[in-house]
Amino acid sequence: MAGQQDGAVPHGAPGGSRPTWAEELLDHLRPGGRDVGRVCAWLAQAADAEVSLTDDTGTLLAGTPLPLDEDLVADLTTGRVAAAAWAERGRHLRLVGVALPPPAGSGVLAVARPRPFDRSTAEMVTHTAGVVDVLLRARETTAAGLRLERAAADLRLAILQLLMVEDIVSARRVAAGLWPGLLDTDTACVYVAESRPGDRDRLAEECLDATGERALVVRCPAMAQHVIVLTPGEAEADALRGLVGRRPHTYLGGSARQCLVQTATAYGQAVSALAVARFRPDKAAVYAERSHPERLMDPAALRAWTARVLRPLDALPHHTRAELLATTRLGLEFTAVSTAKILGVSRNTVRARMDRVEGLLRTDFSDLTVRAAVQLALNTEVALTAVPEGDGAADCPALGDLLATPAVRAWAAELLCRLERDARDLRRTLCGWIAAGGNAERAAQLLGVHPQTVREHVRSAEPVLERQLLTSGTDLYEIVLAHLALGDLERPVLPGREPGVEPGNTD
Repeated sequence: MAGQQDGAVPHGAPGGSRPTWAEELLDHLRPGGRDVGRVCAWLAQAADAEVSLTDDTGTLLAGTPLPLDEDLVADLTTGRVAAAAWAERGRHLRLVGVALPPPAGSGVLAVARPRPFDRSTAEMVTHTAGVVDVLLRARETTAAGLRLERAAADLRLAILQLLMVEDIVSARRVAAGLWPGLLDTDTACVYVAESRPGDRDRLAEECLDATGERALVVRCPAMAQHVIVLTPGEAEADALRGLVGRRPHTYLGGSARQCLVQTATAYGQAVSALAVARFRPDKAAVYAERSHPERLMDPAALRAWTARVLRPLDALPHHTRAELLATTRLGLEFTAVSTAKILGVSRNTVRARMDRVEGLLRTDFSDLTVRAAVQLALNTEVALTAVPEGDGAADCPALGDLLATPAVRAWAAELLCRLERDARDLRRTLCGWIAAGGNAERAAQLLGVHPQTVREHVRSAEPVLERQLLTSGTDLYEIVLAHLALGDLERPVLPGREPGVEPGNTD
């Protein structure tokens, strides 16, 4: 072959132990070898030449720079000619036009060598140009697919963020265009699937495949190992449980069925259930419907108390009030950083909104009793929509009245008495830790023990109480309310005055 004689084909002839140049070129179309730069490097070696790939502006895309005639390059990039060849000063060149992805349009594959191009080498250049064209188109198609996937993921996150701030109307509008019927429901469950951070993308794809377009699947913006799934139906939940059962190092926590307006509450329940799922053989758990203190209170009295506590915010425009309360509800449940990621705002924005609410309520969110009481009011406003008659301040009960009912006190006593089975007096440590705002160092000074002892006692109380305490949230606030109901802690200072209570001992 002429190619063998002039050195253009350094490998064996057909029938030899090594592949021909055509087979080698085709290898670059395999999934593991699709790289334009490697193709140009291969051509340079196989043809014993210099190779460059440039766009219509002359910008080098791959290979090594070559001096080229500008008019000829223009003819190639505009499509007036498809290929060209010439020789000058002992150098032989061959140029082939190549289609480039937008906005570049067209490019030129140029090959220069000291010897003339024989038939085999010329075919090698032509076929290489075709492979480059295919690779570039495939790369653009892949990039376009990735852009669509990112856009869809961003939209799913936006829908979740709207649900988190209770903007159900906007969430449905966004979802209707791409996922019709997804939010045509009043209630749904939220699931949180957990895997190793490096496996999260694969887990999200498998969740999408398992649920189709019948569920909202979102990569959690706050936790790198979490995938959030909001599903209206039970079939999708079963598919998620089956998926988790097959995957190693993967767990699933689910919420109770909630109204869409309570998506943030459902998310908190799912995270709480996830902590239990890590110790289950089937690696899945659903939030246990236990006796929550607010369910043991008179709904009308609870709603009246809630209206009084949140009255300082009533003068705000509706959208501002809703935004502040939704952010505060999440901010009391999670850290400011996590809340910011969930809502898609900065952590300074979260803190500014919570500071504004704190100022309007004239209270201090560093006090865990205040946080527990305000969270009770915020959750009540979402759960109870009907405002009872006689909502005035004169008819309004105090928090102490709500917690002093026999049902609430019995619930609190049963819950905290579990701690007395431990000889280390976990109840005393936990009460001191709450009084110190959840700060182990301050609690240690108050109790006269080492800070590590406080941390160990609080950590030991978690499985006994079946609640997470070291992270702020509903579990911790329920324990705070239990201590308040039994008189172990001072009542928090909140807006307004309780009937028959002096200003210095307000609720």
